[in-house]
Amino acid sequence: MSGIYLHIPFCKKACHYCNFHFSTSANYINEMIAALKNEIILRKQEALHPVETIYFGGGTPSMLPTAVLSELITAITTLYSVTATTEITVEANPDDLTPMYLKQLNNAGVNRLSIGVQSFNDSELTLMNRAHSGKQAMQSVVWAQEVFENVSIDLLFGTPHTTISDWKKNLETALTFNLPHISSYALTLEPKTALEHFVKKRVVSLLDEKDVEEQFLYLVDTLTANGYEHYELSSFGKSGFHSKNNTAYWKGKPYLGIGPSAHGFDGNSRYWNVSNNAVYMKKIESGLLPQTVEKLSVVDKFNEAIMIGLRASWGVSLGQMEQELGSRYREHLELQAQRFIEENLLHIEDNCLKTTRRGSFLADGISADLFLIDLLDAKQ
Repeated sequence: MSGIYLHIPFCKKACHYCNFHFSTSANYINEMIAALKNEIILRKQEALHPVETIYFGGGTPSMLPTAVLSELITAITTLYSVTATTEITVEANPDDLTPMYLKQLNNAGVNRLSIGVQSFNDSELTLMNRAHSGKQAMQSVVWAQEVFENVSIDLLFGTPHTTISDWKKNLETALTFNLPHISSYALTLEPKTALEHFVKKRVVSLLDEKDVEEQFLYLVDTLTANGYEHYELSSFGKSGFHSKNNTAYWKGKPYLGIGPSAHGFDGNSRYWNVSNNAVYMKKIESGLLPQTVEKLSVVDKFNEAIMIGLRASWGVSLGQMEQELGSRYREHLELQAQRFIEENLLHIEDNCLKTTRRGSFLADGISADLFLIDLLDAKQ
């Protein structure tokens, strides 16, 4: 067991770009917390090894009182093997954070905070429909650093109508805090979101891909020049501060997913819980796990090795692929990767297939081109 992820499916308001599972109604928070505790109990038999990470995501975990988060942490530490070095992260929005709340989080056992800043620019925050201002974002980081050593922030780049100058100012502000970790994501147009509606109605327009790439490369160059290690496509950490949760996921370690829409992985199969709060709570109340399970085929494992490997600095281990899947899969990957190597988007280093600087921006697309759809022995 590497980690436990808990999905807290509540938000104050819907961000215009987000298609994660959440509800803006907090009427049944108590019932949901009871269901989460019960799922923790139901999944106890799935935990075979010590828990290295506990991660509260969402949704907005910081909407919950710290006493409730403490109850969930206690439920896990009581039933599972948790060590003194277990990383316990809570995602938080700036507008939820106060000095008292932060101290209570720390007292509850939380030792890492991930703040959803997204931007320090008020006009961008308004476009995203975020609940905080740039000033609140900066203040929340200051308060957090007074309590926690391990603080990360999220930033979005490539947002509509933003220039490279706007992005540089956001990064300049972030760097003033000397944070140990920064996660930064390109804005993507997700279906059934307000942003998709605005784009279709031509209320806003998305940036050209070349402008998004310029912002990404500036991000990489700026953060690496300031002592951050670019260890995963969207993750930058100083030495000793890489997210254990992120690293475990991108290395394909097993984890439990608790809560509606949460995903889990045991090394051979994946499961995902139903993305419906009422159905989730009813199933759990009946003692049933509201999940769909998929056993990974050899082709699935091949594709996942590429997807997670090319996003990470360590790449896809060709030796491990041959050992676990067979020589023909390694040979196929090397053959298909050749054109990307010739285009200087991929390279082989230490017997691992990795992206180049520019290739990292295109990692997801390259992975999709390398995926296997079928082989003669795909059913093996």
